[in-house]
Amino acid sequence: MSFRNQQLFERAQQHIPGGVNSPVRAFRSVGGTPRFFAAGSGARVTDADGNSYIDYVGSWGPLILGHAHPVVVAAVQEAAARGLSFGAPTESEVEMAELLCELLPSLEMVRLVSSGTEATMSAIRLARGFTGRDLLIKFEGCYHGHSDSLLVKAGSGMLTFGNPSSGGVPADVARHTLVLDYNDSAGLEAAFAEHGSQIAAVIVEAVAGNMNLIAPRPAFLQTMRKLCSGNGSVLIFDEVMTGFRVGPQGAQGLYGVTPDLTTLGKVIGGGMPVGAFGGRRDIMARIAPLGPVYQAGTLSGNPVAVAAGLATLRLLQAGGLHELLAQRTRQLTDGLVAAAQKQGVAFSAQAIGGMFGLYFRSACPQSYAEVMTCDKDAFSRFFHAMLDAGHYFAPSAFEAGFVSAAHSEADIAATIGAAEAVFKAW
Repeated sequence: MSFRNQQLFERAQQHIPGGVNSPVRAFRSVGGTPRFFAAGSGARVTDADGNSYIDYVGSWGPLILGHAHPVVVAAVQEAAARGLSFGAPTESEVEMAELLCELLPSLEMVRLVSSGTEATMSAIRLARGFTGRDLLIKFEGCYHGHSDSLLVKAGSGMLTFGNPSSGGVPADVARHTLVLDYNDSAGLEAAFAEHGSQIAAVIVEAVAGNMNLIAPRPAFLQTMRKLCSGNGSVLIFDEVMTGFRVGPQGAQGLYGVTPDLTTLGKVIGGGMPVGAFGGRRDIMARIAPLGPVYQAGTLSGNPVAVAAGLATLRLLQAGGLHELLAQRTRQLTDGLVAAAQKQGVAFSAQAIGGMFGLYFRSACPQSYAEVMTCDKDAFSRFFHAMLDAGHYFAPSAFEAGFVSAAHSEADIAATIGAAEAVFKAW
């Protein structure tokens, strides 16, 4: 039943464009009514109609410990009682910076911001200011927030400069962004051969999570590192989604490739709005007030948000947590694949740390073009059938999923069992 959800959605559409405050929350690609959540605890969420779901979205990644973890909630309550915001330095900001630099060896200095979009936007500006160049390389299917330089899609040729993929983005801004194919080392080498002296930065999701989950070919990241080093370009790893999600040192630790700058978000906020960008000291020294590249934010390093992030990151240091997370996630993907194969459904899945991808095609995709061959109608049928059975996946065939430390073996088994019933009905 979704009477209350439907009622809220109708109300929302009167004053909120599309009835949602972020397009990813809409059910446009799967149809139906978005669920309005009223509460969350551990691995479960409850909607406005009182329906309970095992949650595999986790606020799109940050809730690595599950919903309303008591230690994180207590940290937020204690911080809020001392004051919601100061617009001035606090000790907790220093502690957060120290902890991030300790956990990620590539970080020598770090600046806190309020969102992942702000982090990537600022990192690109810094890279351009540091190099004195304008050209940015990104990869099709990778999402780095909604700043103008990044809302760009490729043209008809591999080395065609980008065109705006959103209204309101000037073509003159888009022409400074070059869009290449993810996992295509040859295309990257060709781009540097032609434009190397103009390239300020390459930004990449080291593990792509915004065109569903796509694992990088090892040579792809290694080639990227070599080309950036050889041409004086800045390599930016967007670890907003992967940071502390795919491993204790993020994707850079998992694949052994060190970026010049890293952007972070999601997990470092523990459910609150926090982002960060950081990296080499000589690059970070160019940011204001030390250097000429301006970046500011009244709520940057907000004490309540930082308290949630610090509590989350400290709990993640407990031995074995990332191993447990990876084990649970593999249990889910292996079980879903087995259930689909038993019924002859074209389906594949993969897990990287606490992230996973589900694909209605026979093999896991390795590029944006391959993702586009997935059966989107089949995903929509699966999504709604699982939703009706009490299992909440992302309402899009092009989004990664997330398992939390709160998901038990019984939760995973229940989801696999529900999927078996769905596939059998097909």
